Amino acid sequence: MVSSLPHPTTAAGRDGLAALLARPEKAVVALDFDGTLAEIVPDPERARAHPGAVPALAALAPKVAAVAVVTGRPAGVAVRYGGFAGVPGLEHLVVLGHYGAERWDAVTGTVHAAAPHPGVASVRAELPGFLDRIGAWPGTWIEEKGRAVAVHTRRADDPQGAFEALKGPLGDLATHHGLVLEPGRLVLELRPPGMDKGIALADYVRELGAESVLYAGDDLGDLPAYAAVEKLRSDGMPGLLVCSASTTESVPDLTDRADLTVRGPAGVVALLEGLAGAVQGA
Repeated sequence: MVSSLPHPTTAAGRDGLAALLARPEKAVVALDFDGTLAEIVPDPERARAHPGAVPALAALAPKVAAVAVVTGRPAGVAVRYGGFAGVPGLEHLVVLGHYGAERWDAVTGTVHAAAPHPGVASVRAELPGFLDRIGAWPGTWIEEKGRAVAVHTRRADDPQGAFEALKGPLGDLATHHGLVLEPGRLVLELRPPGMDKGIALADYVRELGAESVLYAGDDLGDLPAYAAVEKLRSDGMPGLLVCSASTTESVPDLTDRADLTVRGPAGVVALLEGLAGAVQGA
């Protein structure tokens, strides 16, 4: 293994990395956006990819089957905040937005999307009054995500207390409208069932006929993608699970299952740079 690359702590992770390096042209490198390629910030609209992310992706993408950004954000928003459009070297990049309900391909520069779930529009209209009626904690706010709606508690006086207090009522509201509630780090997202990063990732890997896969994420919403990689490994496909963990916030459910933990988006960028160099020298 190339010395500039970090060493996975598990045998399955080492096998996954070895397979990626041996046949990069048959490997998919998939990454979450917020917390993985971009730092978590109080206002999600101000999130931007780490300065080194696009150069690292552009160096790696031509050497692998594909790079996929798998995110809960709308695909077009992730492309804009990531700065992915029109970058030489990123022709093999796709963005699977809204957990795979939308897809942006760098080659065409267009977004393809399924019809929206009607429950999202209903929740969007009802949510402000609903939060007022249940006495939502000051500082909570609603993020419009197109095919989903999220309630953030990061700005509340007691962010974790607000998160726990809202989880049950928002879960009931989601169920009433045929949606599911997805908890994250101080965010509760109401979205259609059957949309998750695991389904999106597994479908894309099979579509390409890939022989190995790397997935990097940082939050609870990435657990389905972790499960998808674990299922692919049980079916014989090597895979590497990477956790992007900041020094102040980490998710034990991910760090406990990861083959490799790096320090936030800067660590992810360093890993991508190392992979690009290792593939070049393989």
